[in-house]
Amino acid sequence: MSSPSPAVPTAASVPSPATAPPPVAAVASAPAVSARVGSARAVSAGPTVAELLDFVRRAAEDEALIASLPLDPEGRTWVRLDGPGGSEAWLIGWPPGTGTGWHDHADSVGAFTTASGTLKEHSLAVRLPTDGWKTLELSEGVDRSRELAAGQGRAFGQNHVHEVLNESDSVHAVSVHAYYPPLPRIRRFSRTGAVLRLEQTESPEDWQ
Repeated sequence: MSSPSPAVPTAASVPSPATAPPPVAAVASAPAVSARVGSARAVSAGPTVAELLDFVRRAAEDEALIASLPLDPEGRTWVRLDGPGGSEAWLIGWPPGTGTGWHDHADSVGAFTTASGTLKEHSLAVRLPTDGWKTLELSEGVDRSRELAAGQGRAFGQNHVHEVLNESDSVHAVSVHAYYPPLPRIRRFSRTGAVLRLEQTESPEDWQ
């Protein structure tokens, strides 16, 4: 979903945020996709990354759901979804040339799938310190990139650092993202060469 501040009720422009293990096999028993109504239900155990990935894949195949997202050529748009097991889920539209910027998702695991168009993900194969730093120099060989066309997705673990982009100059992209537990914070970074700098930390109040 990515990397995105959003307000929950309908669709609006998403802030620049909004995502490790390889894709996990689908789990057929994950709950059906629906728009979020009310607060997330309480559960004793959260969904696995396999269930999150299955949810976003099935949501991305729901043509009526994808068509319900208003698209804006000037900025990203989103709709909050009712994710499985109390997870936080989003349907996001990406105009040509837009992206999230570098960010992570704290202690949440997650998954996202492209529903239409193509997204590019750049990620770091390294675990960053959780606190107590402002600037880090990255080692060689930690960069990873992948292109995710319609129907392709991935899952990721805690503290996954990435940026997601729609590099097309003419085609909108749409994707579905899910996170568990619901995002407690997002750290946003800038990058110059091998130097990664922590710019700000956002809380849920900043995007909901």
